[in-house]
Amino acid sequence: MERVRGIGGIFFKAKDPKALARWYAEHLGVPVEEWGGGRFVWREHDPRGDASTVWSTFRADSDYYPGAFMVNFRVDDLDAMLAQLRAAGVRVDDKVDDSEYGRFGWAHDPEGNKIELWQPPA
Repeated sequence: MERVRGIGGIFFKAKDPKALARWYAEHLGVPVEEWGGGRFVWREHDPRGDASTVWSTFRADSDYYPGAFMVNFRVDDLDAMLAQLRAAGVRVDDKVDDSEYGRFGWAHDPEGNKIELWQPPA
């Protein structure tokens, strides 16, 4: 059975994403990089070495995902996870995105929240 390995990222919408990111940096010490979000780097028993959890704000009118937030789950085998979810009757988007950052796929929980699944690059 395919399982998630951890949280790859947490994304949420904001009226002013840059200002909100600055607030998180100033008041909570959350790292903010030039691209507007940040990473928490952690180590795991993984031949790829260090891994990270990303957080980022999106514009309130972004159509990248519905609702106010989206969680990105890290997986080892995106195709196997998507097939497993489809077999269980879960709503899975047909689109799979391959990029320099890895492979991405999407599914929806029973309440309609969009979930992003991420297989890091090899």
